[in-house]
Amino acid sequence: MSALHLEPRLAAIVAQDYPKFSENEYARRHQLLGDVMERAGVDHLLVVTDHRAGNAPQWVTGWPGTNEAYVIFKPGVKMTMTVEWVNHAALAAKIASNVDVEWAEHRGIVKAVAELKRRGAKHVGVIGPLIVSKWRQLEEHFKVTALDSAYLRLRTIKSEEEIDWLRIGAALSDLGLDALVRETRPGLTERELGNIVERAYVGHGGTTLIHYIGVTSMASPHIFVPPQYHSTRKVQRGDIVFCELSSLWWWDYAGQVLRTFTVDAEPTPLYRDLHSAAEAAFDAITSVVRHGATTQQLFEATGVIEKHGFTVCDDVIHGFGGGYLQPVIGSESRPGGPPLPEMTLEENMTLVVQPNVITRDRTAGVQIGELIRVTRTGFERLHRAKRGLLRAGESYTEA
Repeated sequence: MSALHLEPRLAAIVAQDYPKFSENEYARRHQLLGDVMERAGVDHLLVVTDHRAGNAPQWVTGWPGTNEAYVIFKPGVKMTMTVEWVNHAALAAKIASNVDVEWAEHRGIVKAVAELKRRGAKHVGVIGPLIVSKWRQLEEHFKVTALDSAYLRLRTIKSEEEIDWLRIGAALSDLGLDALVRETRPGLTERELGNIVERAYVGHGGTTLIHYIGVTSMASPHIFVPPQYHSTRKVQRGDIVFCELSSLWWWDYAGQVLRTFTVDAEPTPLYRDLHSAAEAAFDAITSVVRHGATTQQLFEATGVIEKHGFTVCDDVIHGFGGGYLQPVIGSESRPGGPPLPEMTLEENMTLVVQPNVITRDRTAGVQIGELIRVTRTGFERLHRAKRGLLRAGESYTEA
């Protein structure tokens, strides 16, 4: 297992038994939630993880909800949280901050309704994926308002503490990339490549968000974007490998790094051209990234891709960190979905810039890019993985 090179303050976070944010950080979040509640006119929030989906309870309490977690929040009142399953409640009580925790007894929504009624709630805001049947149970007793959009807006701007946790996620993701590039060799299957990626960071406390890995012949490519699931195809000499990797630090703070590398061969002219266009697009986009930059400016910068005669398959830019966030931007030939979001970048937004350049006939493609932080005057790289068209068998993560 490779060493995880971190600054002392980040290494101290990783060394904690169960890492937690500071009390000041939770106070900041709770103040933001109180402001959302005031604008929406709600008197309580029900914050939900359901069927293992939804990260808001972790943001509010520190508990990365497993099967189910229902948090009842009101500023100035101690939170309550019910969790499933019974054997999860003890750890939830240990990890969660400033919240009374109990087992939901397989009736979490019933207990939530009872607690809200006990508190005299009238208008309840909901954040998280509450399924329809449970939503209807809530509506039988209270006026209910969905506040997911407001929550996602809160997640777009990161605190300094959150950015530190994202730095750890980036470092873990870089370990996965370095191991993948260094250990890929002819004869390994895509499944084995996925195993190499995970083995690099799991021992340091990282978990997998995604590891999309594509392997194809440069002379006769059969895919143009990395598949989401690994096949049994074996790596061969003359292949190109392209990947999108995200390792999570403590379930909600991931890096995202995208790279392309060759196997025992020089890149063909087509792949050299694809990669050159992708690098030019990354540079064009990041040259306009700064506090106050508009989405229109970002979109216009992606035009480098079409000028090189190529297009894209995926979004070229998206917000990241706590979710797949706005702004989501494609390119002229493959928009990110109409309309272009009308917003400007703000300091401490975190974005993935990923020009996934492909041929117009959708036969070949490359992946490059990574997670960055928006600053007042430009951007900061959160990853240390070297850029460029890489080659299997070598190490590419900077110490």
